[in-house]
Amino acid sequence: MMPQRETIRNVAIIAHVDHGKTTLVDAMLWQSGLFRENESVPERIMDSIDLEREKGITIMAKNTAITYRSVRINIVDTPGHADFGSEVERTLTLVDGVLLLVDAAEGPLPQTRFVLKKALEAGLPPIVVINKIDRGDARPAEVLDEVYDLFIDLDATEDQLEFPVLYTNARLGTATRDLKEPGRLLEPLFETILATVPAPRFDEGAGLQFRAAMLDWDDYVGRLVIGRIVNGRVRQAERVAVVHRDGSVESAKVTVLYGYEGLKRIEIDEASAGDLVAIAGIESIEIGETVADAEQPRALPLIRIDEPTVSMLFCANVSPFAGREGRFVTSPQLRERLWKERRVNVGIRVEETDSPDTFRVSGRGELQLAILIEMMRREGFELEVGKPEIITRQVDGRTLEPMEHLVIDIPEEYIGAVTQKIGPRRGTMVKVVNHGTGRVRLEYRLPARGLIGYRTEFLTDTRGTGLLNHLFDGWDEWQGDIAHRQNGALVADRTGRTTAYAIDHLQERGVMFLGPGAEVYEGQIVGENSRTTDIDVNITKEKKLTNMRSSTADEGVKLTPPHVMSLEQCLEWIRDDELLEVTPKSLRLRKRQLSGRRRF
Repeated sequence: MMPQRETIRNVAIIAHVDHGKTTLVDAMLWQSGLFRENESVPERIMDSIDLEREKGITIMAKNTAITYRSVRINIVDTPGHADFGSEVERTLTLVDGVLLLVDAAEGPLPQTRFVLKKALEAGLPPIVVINKIDRGDARPAEVLDEVYDLFIDLDATEDQLEFPVLYTNARLGTATRDLKEPGRLLEPLFETILATVPAPRFDEGAGLQFRAAMLDWDDYVGRLVIGRIVNGRVRQAERVAVVHRDGSVESAKVTVLYGYEGLKRIEIDEASAGDLVAIAGIESIEIGETVADAEQPRALPLIRIDEPTVSMLFCANVSPFAGREGRFVTSPQLRERLWKERRVNVGIRVEETDSPDTFRVSGRGELQLAILIEMMRREGFELEVGKPEIITRQVDGRTLEPMEHLVIDIPEEYIGAVTQKIGPRRGTMVKVVNHGTGRVRLEYRLPARGLIGYRTEFLTDTRGTGLLNHLFDGWDEWQGDIAHRQNGALVADRTGRTTAYAIDHLQERGVMFLGPGAEVYEGQIVGENSRTTDIDVNITKEKKLTNMRSSTADEGVKLTPPHVMSLEQCLEWIRDDELLEVTPKSLRLRKRQLSGRRRF
């Protein structure tokens, strides 16, 4: 038997978007006595990136630590979104058990399924927590049955099926093992974690083995490698070896060693097997590689990461308005930022192209790339991006494309609207489940490119009440053409400011994207044509002044409000010959060739 460290428990939290994971962690931090009574702490502490707070999703896996009855519980937060699947696989190598959090009304949803499947494959013991039992439409008993069905569906072992169940209200910070008894505090949850999650085991004879699961950056100490010490111990200022993927070994020195307490990184002198730590001083290491003993380096098994399915071209902003709003405009700055992202984020690939100021960036889905663009524009970057494209493979002369398993949960009245849209996107229905609660679950298999741009339409069609999730489902033969936008664009034919007079005359031609008083340049797209062709229009035309009085001259112009699109909507709207110009303050659609004479 390998010895255990009884003073540590490492547990990951799995939950669907918006099931209350981050709120539960908040309550656990408070009840472990981590904060002083008067300390000011933001809500949803774990969502540290602004975008996470806005979109309500976890993008980067993060960890925190609490102490309960002198046992240190390391809690690792996992992203629920399949677009961030590369984060999930690595997170699970850090822990010895998982806490599955399920909404008492919605039940287990597909994103939960994705992470849970990975956890059960890794043989981690689960604890099931049914949260939000205070909801008016809560149905804890049926949800528990659904959880059992899900476990059986995912081929859980008999041991894994004997999981403990707790019912919680994360906002009040209470947990109970029995619904008849109201919970008071989260104590039953802490006790269950200590009893169910095994203490980390290690091999006494082995030297240091530490697997890099995440990378981070600190402006003072440089690159940080975060992971778990599997065997042995590590001290500050110690020499270590890095074993790379190809088996080559390089020596390095630990300059600073950090542990976790609550949400803070604290400097520590040494750490041993089972601890989650961050090491500074190791420059060249990729995720999944091993930091080992300097004398006898032995590598741990590598981590496999889901392949990217969508790619986009990123280039420096070269429009006539370049450099007006952003601080970082040049291609070397763009290149450096993308290279930094590649070092920290394994789910993203960056490649050079023939042009020195254009880079091909690939990721797991358009959401992941849209979030990268949004983070860059907030940092002050100006860039231009092309239409998202699907990455295909050639096997034995056949073209294969990535497929997705799409799960849709909607009120019954919207079934018609949804099935009508998915048909042309080459979706095949696999399964329909009707719980009789007024909501229906539809499952489809469709090409990944069929999903580009569907999310926004879906939310409009279901009046914002639908839930849509997708998982990578292997490769399949090319499924045939999928119709993209049918309408042409209205393109400005000169630089200037838009006028109400010009917009009033153009309104009947299509949908306008700009209101009066906006600056435009030649080649900028100002609206969508109601026909299939592009038209060059003069949107800066002013009314001629005369010295004659007329009874109708000064009647007010009635304008329809412009159609303003979000970043995701712009990405799905553009065609191959168009670009989206992204700056900290504006999103502008433009033609690749600005001059009208070159385009026609």
